[in-house]
Amino acid sequence: MPPLSILDLAHITEGSTAGDALRHSLDLAQHAERWGYNRFWLAEHHNMVGIASAATSVAIAHVAGGTKTIRVGAGGIMLPNHAPMIIAEQFGTLDALFPGRIDLGVGRAPGTDQRTMRALRRDPTSADTFPQDVLELQALLGPLQPGQTIQAVPGTDSNVPIWILGSSLFGAQLAAMLGLPYAFASHFAPNALFQALQVYRERFQPSAQLDKPYVMVGVNVIAADTDDEAKYLFTSAQQAFTNMFRGTRGKLQPPIDDIETYWTPAEKAQASSMLACSFVGSAQTVREGLEGFLEQTGADELIVASAIYDHGKRLRSYEILADVAQTMSKAA
Repeated sequence: MPPLSILDLAHITEGSTAGDALRHSLDLAQHAERWGYNRFWLAEHHNMVGIASAATSVAIAHVAGGTKTIRVGAGGIMLPNHAPMIIAEQFGTLDALFPGRIDLGVGRAPGTDQRTMRALRRDPTSADTFPQDVLELQALLGPLQPGQTIQAVPGTDSNVPIWILGSSLFGAQLAAMLGLPYAFASHFAPNALFQALQVYRERFQPSAQLDKPYVMVGVNVIAADTDDEAKYLFTSAQQAFTNMFRGTRGKLQPPIDDIETYWTPAEKAQASSMLACSFVGSAQTVREGLEGFLEQTGADELIVASAIYDHGKRLRSYEILADVAQTMSKAA
């Protein structure tokens, strides 16, 4: 059983606030630390009323300040929204405050829509320079070079680990070329998963950061004491994806008894395709699903998202998953 990590979108649930969501993120991270999870990552999204982690570096500081050992980071920072210098300073500061515990995952998607990109004062073509921006970010976080006149303070020589995030072959190729660890977003975009993993592993070039390929794969896990309860809790995520197709994104909705009355057959097919890498059920059901998935992917690490409306139920889901992982490790 590879290491388990958590991807948290700091979901704002119906009837709650952004402050509630961020406090729940910290509470989950504190529990996850005790249960043996490896990392706790937060994601950058903008102009979304159901996600509280837009100021990702601030949210990371909140979580890292309330934990002791778990790695905390970005999954990810959408680099087209920022100058590399700003991110180097932010993550250099985080590393200065929480040395050896900070990860920096970067992606080339804007994490929002075109109008919000303009509000962020970014050029719509900025994603085209993503490879160069990653190299610039690496240089700013690396050792000071002779004659270097621009440096991130803090940041220079912090060597904060950089990850490439992706859901296509582009990220796989870039991560392989730069010798960086790769995280694939199969928790919502699974179609290119196996091809991307193959490309990354075949083309990987060792680097100062990493001597061999390292892949973290995203999955959704909704675990409960029974299969029926888990399927019920999963309807919150199913509603969220359906609402995305309808252009009516909002706060995370409570679960419903019959999802079939909520979506159309076309919406069901589309949402189910995007949620294909989801493991929903009791401990035994989740274990059987994960065993098959790990055999197929050979993932070095799993990062788990769980869009569960009730915070107590979300904690229980991650607790069950931690128990499953421990059982699988003992059986190996």
